[in-house]
This record gives sequence, C-alpha cells and structure tokens, in this order.
Amino acid sequence: MAYIGFAKTDLAPYETYTRILEELERRGFKIKFSKHHWAGDMPFGLVIVESDRGNIAVRWALGKIFELRIEEVSDEDLNEFIDDTLEYISGD
Repeated sequence: MAYIGFAKTDLAPYETYTRILEELERRGFKIKFSKHHWAGDMPFGLVIVESDRGNIAVRWALGKIFELRIEEVSDEDLNEFIDDTLEYISGD
C-alpha cells in the first residue's frame, strides 16, 4: 500500500517535518525511515516516509494552520508524485 498526502502549515520547515511525522504516528503509522526535501526560497517541501503500512509522500505548503490529508494510491502514482515534486523543488 502507498499513500500521498497534502499538508498546509504555518510552521517553519523543520517544525513542519516533525509535525507531519507526529501526525502520521498518531494515525497509526510506525515510521521506519524518513527524509525531508525543501529549498529555502520555496514555500513548500516534501516528506518521504517508509512505514509499517507502506510508503508515504507528503507535499506541504504554507497555510494559516496545520492540516494533513492522506489518500491511498498505487505505487506508480506515489513514485510519479515524488518525482514531480522533487523535479519542481530542484528547478529542473
């Protein structure tokens, strides 16, 4: 199983990363590994997580409050979501 997520946050990048991981754990995901991608001049980033329930990618953007929405997707859709987001972050 794979998941993609969309988060809005009013926090700094590191605090957003931590908050997303905490929220995933609260929802029953046991995190095995995680990493965070963002560029200092962009108001969004990507958190990639390996968990006991499958891989997760969460794209976050600045907002007024913290919110997180997650949906189940195919592995192919997850990989495309990650590739597209990383390409945009890197400016390619």
